[in-house]
Amino acid sequence: MSLAEIWDRLWADVTTPVDVAQSTVLIALAVVVACIVVAPLWGIVRHAVTIAHEGGHALVAGLTGRRVSGIRLHSDTSGLTTSYGEAKRFPLTLVALAGYPAPGVLGLAAAWAIAAGHAVAVLWVLEAVLLLMLVRIRNWYGLLVMVVAIAGLGAAAWLLPDPWRVGLACGLAWLLMIGAVRAVVELGSSRRGGRGRGSDADALARLTTVPGGAWVAVFWLLTAGCAGLGGWWLLAS
Repeated sequence: MSLAEIWDRLWADVTTPVDVAQSTVLIALAVVVACIVVAPLWGIVRHAVTIAHEGGHALVAGLTGRRVSGIRLHSDTSGLTTSYGEAKRFPLTLVALAGYPAPGVLGLAAAWAIAAGHAVAVLWVLEAVLLLMLVRIRNWYGLLVMVVAIAGLGAAAWLLPDPWRVGLACGLAWLLMIGAVRAVVELGSSRRGGRGRGSDADALARLTTVPGGAWVAVFWLLTAGCAGLGGWWLLAS
């Protein structure tokens, strides 16, 4: 296949609307709920939420004039994004704030695109996001996770028939939105248990006069709002 043929195929995937069956949305939701509820499965799929979380930090750091020096993904599904630049309070606050809502916001954007008939385009846009993040990965485990994610998503987007690609796009949207809520719930639980004191909520507490628990509530409201609105869009599509 020539480069021109590959480009034509990609352009058709991105621009051609596809129908979304209600049954596909519901099946994807059921699969994602099972993955989130069953602990061993959550330990695997949570990497997708972490990638979006760290991508949110990196994106906002870049938009506020900071330079992203690296992203690390760890086997316990945690992550770390480092950036440098002027240590002004407001940009640092925005960077710290961006992480937990980022998966929900990305899932919401995916849900909007799916409802508009562009489910397959969602897969290719997510693939592009992963490729952009790959160059900022700074540890071997993170590199492995990203390579597996890029290869798996790219193969699925290229090889699967449309009904399966639509189902995968719906599943990723649900995972990002609902997974973002669960990540915030885990954050609150860890803080109540005396753990997680180096979290984004605590960083925000140090940067502002607002206590960390209040920031956890803000994270929950933002992620729950994204899940509610995005879920409504998907179910109404």
